[in-house]
Amino acid sequence: MLPQNPVAGDICAAALTGAAALSLLRFWGEIAKRGFFDQTVGRKLVHISVGLVFMLFWPLFSSGRQGAVLAALIPGVNIIRMLLLGLGIWKDEAIVKSMSRHGDHRELLKGPLYYASAITLACAIYWRTSPIAIAAICNLCAGDGLADLVGRRFGIQKIPYNRNKSFSGSLAMAVAGFLASIGYMHYFASFGFIQESWEMVFGFLVVSLGSTLVESLPISSELDDNLTIPVTSLLLEHLKNVNFFSKSKKRGIASGCGF
Repeated sequence: MLPQNPVAGDICAAALTGAAALSLLRFWGEIAKRGFFDQTVGRKLVHISVGLVFMLFWPLFSSGRQGAVLAALIPGVNIIRMLLLGLGIWKDEAIVKSMSRHGDHRELLKGPLYYASAITLACAIYWRTSPIAIAAICNLCAGDGLADLVGRRFGIQKIPYNRNKSFSGSLAMAVAGFLASIGYMHYFASFGFIQESWEMVFGFLVVSLGSTLVESLPISSELDDNLTIPVTSLLLEHLKNVNFFSKSKKRGIASGCGF
Protein backbone atom coordinates (compact mmCIF):
# COMPACT_ATOMS: atom_id res chain seq x y z
CA MET A 1 0.00 0.00 0.00
CA LEU A 2 2.96 2.34 0.58
CA PRO A 3 5.47 3.52 -2.07
CA GLN A 4 8.32 1.12 -2.82
CA ASN A 5 10.92 3.86 -2.40
CA PRO A 6 12.10 3.63 1.26
CA VAL A 7 12.16 7.39 1.82
CA ALA A 8 8.76 8.00 0.25
CA GLY A 9 7.36 4.97 2.06
CA ASP A 10 8.62 6.20 5.43
CA ILE A 11 7.22 9.67 4.82
CA CYS A 12 3.81 8.19 3.99
CA ALA A 13 4.02 5.91 7.04
CA ALA A 14 4.91 8.90 9.25
CA ALA A 15 1.98 10.89 7.85
CA LEU A 16 -0.43 8.00 8.45
CA THR A 17 0.92 7.38 11.96
CA GLY A 18 0.80 11.06 12.82
CA ALA A 19 -2.79 11.35 11.60
CA ALA A 20 -3.79 8.33 13.71
CA ALA A 21 -2.03 9.70 16.80
CA LEU A 22 -3.54 13.14 16.38
CA SER A 23 -7.01 11.66 15.85
CA LEU A 24 -6.66 9.55 18.99
CA LEU A 25 -5.54 12.53 21.09
CA ARG A 26 -8.34 14.66 19.69
CA PHE A 27 -10.86 11.90 20.41
CA TRP A 28 -9.82 11.60 24.08
CA GLY A 29 -9.67 15.38 24.30
CA GLU A 30 -13.26 15.74 23.18
CA ILE A 31 -14.32 12.92 25.50
CA ALA A 32 -12.69 14.76 28.41
CA LYS A 33 -14.12 18.12 27.37
CA ARG A 34 -17.66 16.72 27.24
CA GLY A 35 -17.28 15.02 30.62
CA PHE A 36 -18.08 11.45 29.57
CA PHE A 37 -15.46 10.16 32.00
CA ASP A 38 -13.98 11.35 35.23
CA GLN A 39 -10.90 13.45 34.43
CA THR A 40 -8.57 10.92 36.06
CA VAL A 41 -10.03 8.05 34.05
CA GLY A 42 -9.82 10.03 30.83
CA ARG A 43 -6.20 10.98 31.50
CA LYS A 44 -5.24 7.37 32.09
CA LEU A 45 -7.03 6.20 28.95
CA VAL A 46 -4.82 8.61 27.01
CA HIS A 47 -1.81 7.31 28.93
CA ILE A 48 -2.59 3.68 28.10
CA SER A 49 -3.65 4.00 24.49
CA VAL A 50 -1.32 6.50 22.82
CA GLY A 51 1.97 4.63 23.16
CA LEU A 52 0.48 1.21 22.45
CA VAL A 53 -1.35 2.39 19.34
CA PHE A 54 1.81 4.16 18.15
CA MET A 55 3.73 0.87 18.26
CA LEU A 56 1.11 -0.81 16.08
CA PHE A 57 2.26 1.39 13.18
CA TRP A 58 5.98 0.55 13.46
CA PRO A 59 5.86 -2.25 10.85
CA LEU A 60 4.88 0.34 8.23
CA PHE A 61 8.35 1.90 8.40
CA SER A 62 11.53 0.67 6.75
CA SER A 63 14.20 -1.16 8.70
CA GLY A 64 17.26 0.68 9.95
CA ARG A 65 17.93 4.11 11.37
CA GLN A 66 15.87 6.04 8.83
CA GLY A 67 12.64 4.29 9.73
CA ALA A 68 13.33 4.65 13.45
CA VAL A 69 14.04 8.37 13.24
CA LEU A 70 11.01 9.16 11.08
CA ALA A 71 8.77 7.13 13.38
CA ALA A 72 10.22 8.90 16.42
CA LEU A 73 9.28 12.25 14.89
CA ILE A 74 5.63 11.49 15.70
CA PRO A 75 5.97 11.51 19.51
CA GLY A 76 8.83 14.01 19.05
CA VAL A 77 6.36 16.54 17.69
CA ASN A 78 4.26 15.88 20.77
CA ILE A 79 7.22 16.94 22.93
CA ILE A 80 7.13 20.35 21.24
CA ARG A 81 3.38 20.51 21.68
CA MET A 82 3.64 19.72 25.41
CA LEU A 83 6.18 22.50 25.77
CA LEU A 84 4.00 25.02 23.93
CA LEU A 85 0.89 24.06 25.88
CA GLY A 86 2.69 23.82 29.20
CA LEU A 87 4.29 27.23 28.79
CA GLY A 88 0.95 28.74 27.83
CA ILE A 89 2.13 29.73 24.35
CA TRP A 90 -0.55 27.58 22.73
CA LYS A 91 -4.07 27.19 24.12
CA ASP A 92 -6.04 23.93 23.84
CA GLU A 93 -8.47 23.33 26.69
CA ALA A 94 -9.46 19.83 25.54
CA ILE A 95 -5.90 18.52 25.38
CA VAL A 96 -4.91 20.14 28.68
CA LYS A 97 -7.95 18.66 30.42
CA SER A 98 -7.32 15.17 29.03
CA MET A 99 -3.64 15.10 30.07
CA SER A 100 -3.50 16.99 33.35
CA ARG A 101 -4.60 16.07 36.85
CA HIS A 102 -6.15 19.40 37.80
CA GLY A 103 -6.63 21.17 34.48
CA ASP A 104 -3.49 23.29 34.92
CA HIS A 105 -1.56 23.67 31.65
CA ARG A 106 1.74 23.76 33.58
CA GLU A 107 1.26 20.11 34.52
CA LEU A 108 2.04 19.19 30.92
CA LEU A 109 5.67 20.17 31.54
CA LYS A 110 6.04 17.18 33.86
CA GLY A 111 4.30 13.81 33.36
CA PRO A 112 3.01 14.28 29.79
CA LEU A 113 6.36 15.72 28.67
CA TYR A 114 8.28 12.82 30.27
CA TYR A 115 5.84 10.38 28.67
CA ALA A 116 6.35 11.76 25.16
CA SER A 117 10.12 11.96 25.66
CA ALA A 118 10.37 8.35 26.89
CA ILE A 119 8.43 6.97 23.92
CA THR A 120 10.43 9.10 21.48
CA LEU A 121 13.77 7.91 22.84
CA ALA A 122 12.66 4.26 23.04
CA CYS A 123 11.62 4.41 19.39
CA ALA A 124 14.65 6.32 18.08
CA ILE A 125 17.33 4.42 20.03
CA TYR A 126 16.01 0.88 20.45
CA TRP A 127 13.38 0.58 17.72
CA ARG A 128 11.42 -2.55 16.87
CA THR A 129 14.38 -4.97 16.82
CA SER A 130 15.09 -4.55 20.53
CA PRO A 131 12.89 -5.93 23.32
CA ILE A 132 13.78 -2.96 25.50
CA ALA A 133 11.58 -0.67 23.40
CA ILE A 134 8.69 -3.09 23.86
CA ALA A 135 9.28 -3.47 27.60
CA ALA A 136 9.74 0.25 28.28
CA ILE A 137 6.64 1.38 26.38
CA CYS A 138 4.38 -1.47 27.52
CA ASN A 139 5.24 -1.00 31.19
CA LEU A 140 4.91 2.76 30.89
CA CYS A 141 1.57 2.65 29.07
CA ALA A 142 -0.29 -0.54 29.94
CA GLY A 143 1.42 -1.17 33.28
CA ASP A 144 1.41 2.27 34.85
CA GLY A 145 -1.96 3.17 33.34
CA LEU A 146 -3.79 0.09 34.63
CA ALA A 147 -2.09 0.38 38.02
CA ASP A 148 -3.72 3.73 38.66
CA LEU A 149 -7.17 2.72 37.41
CA VAL A 150 -7.24 -0.56 39.33
CA GLY A 151 -5.62 0.93 42.42
CA ARG A 152 -8.19 3.71 42.68
CA ARG A 153 -11.11 1.32 42.32
CA PHE A 154 -9.94 -1.75 44.22
CA GLY A 155 -6.94 -0.50 46.19
CA ILE A 156 -8.26 -1.12 49.68
CA GLN A 157 -5.17 -2.88 51.02
CA LYS A 158 -2.26 -0.45 50.94
CA ILE A 159 1.42 -1.30 50.65
CA PRO A 160 3.01 -0.92 54.14
CA TYR A 161 5.97 1.14 52.98
CA ASN A 162 3.87 3.45 50.79
CA ARG A 163 0.28 4.16 51.81
CA ASN A 164 -0.33 5.94 48.49
CA LYS A 165 0.01 2.64 46.63
CA SER A 166 -2.03 -0.55 46.84
CA PHE A 167 -1.32 -4.25 46.30
CA SER A 168 -4.08 -4.49 43.69
CA GLY A 169 -2.65 -1.57 41.73
CA SER A 170 0.87 -3.00 41.80
CA LEU A 171 -0.40 -6.43 40.76
CA ALA A 172 -2.33 -4.86 37.87
CA MET A 173 0.78 -3.01 36.75
CA ALA A 174 3.01 -6.09 36.75
CA VAL A 175 0.45 -8.24 34.94
CA ALA A 176 -0.60 -5.60 32.38
CA GLY A 177 2.97 -4.58 31.57
CA PHE A 178 4.08 -8.18 31.19
CA LEU A 179 1.13 -9.32 29.07
CA ALA A 180 1.36 -6.26 26.82
CA SER A 181 5.08 -6.97 26.33
CA ILE A 182 4.32 -10.57 25.38
CA GLY A 183 1.64 -9.41 22.98
CA TYR A 184 3.99 -7.04 21.19
CA MET A 185 6.72 -9.66 21.16
CA HIS A 186 4.37 -11.90 19.14
CA TYR A 187 3.32 -8.95 16.99
CA PHE A 188 6.84 -7.91 16.00
CA ALA A 189 7.98 -11.53 15.68
CA SER A 190 5.24 -12.09 13.10
CA PHE A 191 6.99 -9.49 10.92
CA GLY A 192 10.41 -11.03 11.53
CA PHE A 193 11.75 -8.08 13.53
CA ILE A 194 12.64 -10.20 16.57
CA GLN A 195 12.83 -13.87 17.41
CA GLU A 196 10.62 -15.13 20.21
CA SER A 197 12.24 -17.07 23.06
CA TRP A 198 11.64 -18.05 26.66
CA GLU A 199 14.67 -15.95 27.62
CA MET A 200 12.92 -12.90 26.20
CA VAL A 201 9.73 -13.76 28.06
CA PHE A 202 11.71 -14.06 31.29
CA GLY A 203 13.36 -10.74 30.53
CA PHE A 204 9.97 -9.07 30.15
CA LEU A 205 8.89 -10.56 33.46
CA VAL A 206 11.95 -9.18 35.25
CA VAL A 207 11.47 -5.71 33.76
CA SER A 208 7.75 -5.67 34.65
CA LEU A 209 8.42 -6.75 38.23
CA GLY A 210 11.30 -4.30 38.57
CA SER A 211 9.25 -1.42 37.18
CA THR A 212 6.39 -2.31 39.52
CA LEU A 213 8.72 -2.34 42.52
CA VAL A 214 10.16 1.08 41.67
CA GLU A 215 6.66 2.48 41.03
CA SER A 216 5.55 1.28 44.48
CA LEU A 217 8.41 2.96 46.36
CA PRO A 218 7.83 6.21 48.31
CA ILE A 219 10.23 7.94 45.90
CA SER A 220 7.47 7.76 43.28
CA SER A 221 5.78 10.62 45.11
CA GLU A 222 8.79 12.82 44.33
CA LEU A 223 9.80 11.52 40.89
CA ASP A 224 7.22 11.11 38.14
CA ASP A 225 6.36 7.54 37.10
CA ASN A 226 6.66 8.57 33.47
CA LEU A 227 10.34 9.10 34.18
CA THR A 228 11.20 6.34 36.66
CA ILE A 229 9.53 3.47 34.79
CA PRO A 230 11.37 3.93 31.46
CA VAL A 231 14.65 4.53 33.32
CA THR A 232 14.13 1.33 35.33
CA SER A 233 13.47 -0.64 32.14
CA LEU A 234 16.63 0.76 30.58
CA LEU A 235 18.79 -0.04 33.60
CA LEU A 236 17.48 -3.59 33.88
CA GLU A 237 18.19 -4.16 30.19
CA HIS A 238 21.82 -3.22 30.73
CA LEU A 239 22.43 -5.69 33.56
CA LYS A 240 24.94 -7.77 31.59
CA ASN A 241 25.59 -10.15 34.46
CA VAL A 242 22.04 -11.55 34.27
CA ASN A 243 22.20 -14.85 32.41
CA PHE A 244 19.19 -14.46 30.13
CA PHE A 245 20.50 -11.20 28.74
CA SER A 246 23.73 -12.78 27.54
CA LYS A 247 21.95 -15.85 26.16
CA SER A 248 19.59 -13.75 24.07
CA LYS A 249 22.44 -11.70 22.68
CA LYS A 250 24.40 -14.78 21.68
CA ARG A 251 21.40 -16.10 19.77
CA GLY A 252 20.95 -12.79 17.99
CA ILE A 253 17.42 -12.33 19.27
CA ALA A 254 17.77 -8.58 19.32
CA SER A 255 20.13 -5.82 18.35
CA GLY A 256 23.09 -4.73 20.46
CA CYS A 257 20.75 -2.96 22.87
CA GLY A 258 18.37 -5.89 23.36
CA PHE A 259 17.91 -8.59 25.93
